[in-house]
Amino acid sequence: MTQPFVIAVPSKGRLQENTDAFFANAGLNMAKPGGARDYRGTISGFENVEVAYLSASEIAAQLARGAIHLGVTGEDLVRESIVQADRKVKLIEGLGFGYANVVVAVPQAWIDVRSMADLDDVSTEFRTRHNRRMRVATKYINLTRGFFAKHGVVDYRIVESAGATEGAPASGTAELIVDITTTGATLAANGLKVLDDGTILKSQANLVAARDADWSPHALETARVIFDHISAGARARSFKEVRTRFPGCDAALLADAQTKFGAVSPFGGPTSSGMVTLHCPPAKLYALASFLRDHGAEAVSVASLDYVFDRADPLFERLQVFLRS
Repeated sequence: MTQPFVIAVPSKGRLQENTDAFFANAGLNMAKPGGARDYRGTISGFENVEVAYLSASEIAAQLARGAIHLGVTGEDLVRESIVQADRKVKLIEGLGFGYANVVVAVPQAWIDVRSMADLDDVSTEFRTRHNRRMRVATKYINLTRGFFAKHGVVDYRIVESAGATEGAPASGTAELIVDITTTGATLAANGLKVLDDGTILKSQANLVAARDADWSPHALETARVIFDHISAGARARSFKEVRTRFPGCDAALLADAQTKFGAVSPFGGPTSSGMVTLHCPPAKLYALASFLRDHGAEAVSVASLDYVFDRADPLFERLQVFLRS
């Protein structure tokens, strides 16, 4: 019996909503046959695909073990929780949501501390004065150690944070923090500032593949079809379809349109009657339509695209290269 192809997605909140929308935009509609509280789901039209609804951190853990084929989780969790992450998983594609930065933040009162080099100086002075290392509160232990080592900061110790990390300096449990932030508003409200070079990682939700999953030929074909849907949907959102017909439309004119407006003619040059179909970035539509009319077009129609399938699929190529490496 063929093993199911397992995709793990966030189980709640805005991440789940955005993930559902991302797959739906690619024509991959997720459903929970057992009801909203069920932690297993399906994708319409894929009998062998199982959707697992898990926490973002558990998705990273399952990817590391190879218990799932694909997962949607933040790059911050991948980098923090998976040892030698680039060997065990492949970040196939950033999904355009779940943005957040992992940053080093210090009290705003430290007016002379603006960089990691300043922090290095202060940490050395702190140890000399207080006979102990400066404390860094964080949930991102591995990312912190790696980043501090990169900048030569050694006089510190990590205090693992179990609650609201940004409150640690005010409560006296740490001198500074490493935490995740989106706008920085929460840090500012707690009297903290991000160091100028203190951004450890700019994270977002990613579609991630696990090297140690069971990549049978059947599983690879399932991944190819899923990635093909995602790529085709992404291409479609990048263009609008433009159609026109006029005798003066020729290959030279189309080359000019491509240079000026990024328009491409996916089905070749104009027909003998001058009919042509173009794909154009939405921001250039009016300029292209004006250009075509200036050169003789009486009418130019514009339509939205649902999918643009191409022979090559960069997402599946990334997976194949990763599994071969």
